Amino acid sequence: MKKENSLPWYKDGLPFNCTQCGACCTGSPGYVWITDEEIIAMANFLNITLEEFIKKYTRSVYGRRALLEDRKSYDCIFLKDNTCTLYTYRPSQCKTYPWWPEIVESKEAWQEEAKRCEGINHRDSRTVPLEEIQQQLSLN
Repeated sequence: MKKENSLPWYKDGLPFNCTQCGACCTGSPGYVWITDEEIIAMANFLNITLEEFIKKYTRSVYGRRALLEDRKSYDCIFLKDNTCTLYTYRPSQCKTYPWWPEIVESKEAWQEEAKRCEGINHRDSRTVPLEEIQQQLSLN
């Protein structure tokens, strides 16, 4: 059994409700890492070959595959009218946001991310329980 003081700062859960605003898919340059399985799923959804998907929508960075982003806005190339056109097939990195270690490492980091994500502490947010947060963190 864990001691009370070994629980994370968010032991009582965190308020979050995805509003599907698309803000997490825009802005600063970065990388959306994708696995071979995710590439297959996205290519199948788009009804194109793996080779075509890789050539048209990905780049190699540090020996890994990442989705391309718009060169001017840094928006994900699959973001159209603030909506993900691959939502059901989006990469795990996208599915687990905002449950990334660097975002939940401290109250300050969570509050800082809330400046970019309207779903964090949103007035209609549900409290996501500790167990669900930990499960999402384990997928990263």
